[in-house]
Amino acid sequence: MEKLTREDCLRFDLDDPLAHFKNEFSLPEQMIYMSGNSLGAMPVRAIAKAHQTVAEEWGRGLVKSWNQHDWFHMTTRLGALIAPTIGADDDEVVMTDSTGINVFKVLSAALTLRPERCRILMEGSNFPTDNYTAQGLVKLLGADHEIVYAEGDEIAEKIDDSIAVVCLTQVHYKTGRVLNMHDLTAKAHAVGAVTIWDLCHSAGAMVVDLNGCNVDFAVGCTYKYYNGGPGSPAFIFAARRHHGKALQPLTGWYGHKSPFAFERDYTPAADIVQMLSGTQPILSMSVAEVGLEIMSRVNMAQIRAKSLRLGDVFIQLLQQECPDAGFELVSPSDDSRGSQIALSHPQGYAIVQALISCGVVGDFRAPNILRFGLTPLYLRYVDIWDAIAHIKDIMGTGRWQEPRFNQRHAVT
Repeated sequence: MEKLTREDCLRFDLDDPLAHFKNEFSLPEQMIYMSGNSLGAMPVRAIAKAHQTVAEEWGRGLVKSWNQHDWFHMTTRLGALIAPTIGADDDEVVMTDSTGINVFKVLSAALTLRPERCRILMEGSNFPTDNYTAQGLVKLLGADHEIVYAEGDEIAEKIDDSIAVVCLTQVHYKTGRVLNMHDLTAKAHAVGAVTIWDLCHSAGAMVVDLNGCNVDFAVGCTYKYYNGGPGSPAFIFAARRHHGKALQPLTGWYGHKSPFAFERDYTPAADIVQMLSGTQPILSMSVAEVGLEIMSRVNMAQIRAKSLRLGDVFIQLLQQECPDAGFELVSPSDDSRGSQIALSHPQGYAIVQALISCGVVGDFRAPNILRFGLTPLYLRYVDIWDAIAHIKDIMGTGRWQEPRFNQRHAVT
């Protein structure tokens, strides 16, 4: 394979159809931000949007803004912005709550569709929130319910007619490995199981086709590839065929069929609105709309193509420039990889901290994983070259051994 140069990477950037989107984000000078798979960058217009919502809509409009600025329908309006990016119809997605709470809702709803079954299939190495939430729900439901854990190829093997719900994450948060949504969903449906997909590491970063795969439910966050801001609300997808049938248990007033009738007893809305519970975080949702609007203008096939090429360039340059640095590639080297590169190294934490000090921001996942997010809207090919140059320098000089880089922070 021919060696890559920095000039090659600059040329790739000149030919990039997504290059102009970088101007829509605010990033510090000289920073190479490769943690967008954890927290996306701030859109330039987010500050003006926050000021508008706080100073004008809240400050001057006050309670009138629920009508004048349509705060009340923000959940479904923003859900409709998300829907085309995940292969859903506008009335099948709602923006609300956190991913963990939404997992509780859809898992509970899915179980009501298969009341004769009590087993939930999940991936044990999944992001902990999903597993913890399912464990809490199982405790509430009693001894008859249980979670079956599986990994990799074993997942398909364990999908049988004893399983009520198959709840999986499309892109693994550590390794970046992509599960086959279409085939696993088909296998689940063939034995009568209901499917839930967590899209936290795929939505906004790759082509997702929920309806094309006949998925039942899905959840995802908006603070990664949608650039919605820290802690911005998550979303729920519920296939239209389940509306009014699969009911979630957090039956707050926002999900009532007539919230302002103020009836004593709960009657669920017959559409996606039933997935709502309480009053929504308007300030956070309003700012998140800026990132969602940007994503609504993006061709997802172009996003995916650039993501894979960024990863290929990263892998080639790491092998070319740092062949003896002790890194092991954990992510798949082909298109079964999500929008990140994961490496393992015994001193991964210290190396990540040393890189951050140089302006190359990735993150660390215990016990030994270095993660580098590939965010096509604002990451350039030349950034990959420069990041690898910093890795080469840090490993060559042994800078990661400095005591300050080996002190653990609360967030890694």
